[in-house]
Amino acid sequence: MKKIITCILATLGLTSACGQQRFENVDVRDFAELMAKQDVVVLDVRTADEFKEGHLEDAVNIDQSQNDFMEKVKATLSADKTIAVYCRSGRRSANAAGRLAEAGYKAVNLKGGILAWKDAKMPVTTDLYEVDVFQTPNGKTVKLYALVHASIRIVYDGKEIEVDPVRKLGNRTIDYTKMPKADYLFVTHEHGDHFDKEALQLLSADKTLLITNERCAGMLGHGEVMSNGDSRQLPDGISVDAVPAYNTTEGHLQFHPKGRDNGYVLNLDGLRIYIAGDTEDIPEMEGIKDIDIAFLPCNQPYTMTTEQLVKAAKIVKPKVLFPYHYGQTDISGVPAALQGTGIDVRIRHYE
Repeated sequence: MKKIITCILATLGLTSACGQQRFENVDVRDFAELMAKQDVVVLDVRTADEFKEGHLEDAVNIDQSQNDFMEKVKATLSADKTIAVYCRSGRRSANAAGRLAEAGYKAVNLKGGILAWKDAKMPVTTDLYEVDVFQTPNGKTVKLYALVHASIRIVYDGKEIEVDPVRKLGNRTIDYTKMPKADYLFVTHEHGDHFDKEALQLLSADKTLLITNERCAGMLGHGEVMSNGDSRQLPDGISVDAVPAYNTTEGHLQFHPKGRDNGYVLNLDGLRIYIAGDTEDIPEMEGIKDIDIAFLPCNQPYTMTTEQLVKAAKIVKPKVLFPYHYGQTDISGVPAALQGTGIDVRIRHYE
């Protein structure tokens, strides 16, 4: 009987699910105020199909009904952050909040779920950009949004970073008018699947710092130029190294000649992200070390084969690998090829 009463209290938000640690149960207004804080991660615990129908902006989707729910939570969410949890009506999220509380998280549940949110005329989105959440060594949140192909949106401690933003590729379009203006823009090179003047204009404001190679700066008539080997310390705890990106295969050298294009290593408060740009498995990768997250391209004749990608990953040894820029290349075998290396391979929609 005591266990039943405790579980009922959990549904009311007075205690964790069948445990002693408490979680908070709040209404729509308080939940919205909570979402605006930088140390909060929004967690949608519904199914993937429900998530696709509409969700809160920037929400991370982890289905609480799956057996590996807590494993995914612990791999994705920092216990130093407040987790703002919601579902359809508030029941599943109360269960999830209780489980989070038992695991040491500070959890806050949305009373009435997304139904109450919609009744209050609060916004939802159907954007399905996949979001991966990381923490810097000092506990700041970094969100990586898989937009398309080589276009990456990074939100770091409230700062907006866009890499190679492109509005349209094939039948996929990105509406940058719905995104915040960028604090930092990075462009690797001039090809149309990386360099889009209008996208850069849409994302630019007086505060925006654009960093690119010499060719793109010349085509734009502005921009801070970085060449291979350059390093720069930026505000907001950010530093960047421009690293080589080029072809080595005979017959492909004209696509990305050595010395022209950039890759970038971003250091965000100690979290090191390698964005390789269009490159093959070049010797300079031996000097790219201590990488937490790597974006490595895979589509010949322009970048790497899957075999080259696997080789490059073993050289760089990132903790997390995102194959990107892969077009129609079948990369489904990459996780198995890197099994046992300790590299967490995450395949997102970077076709």
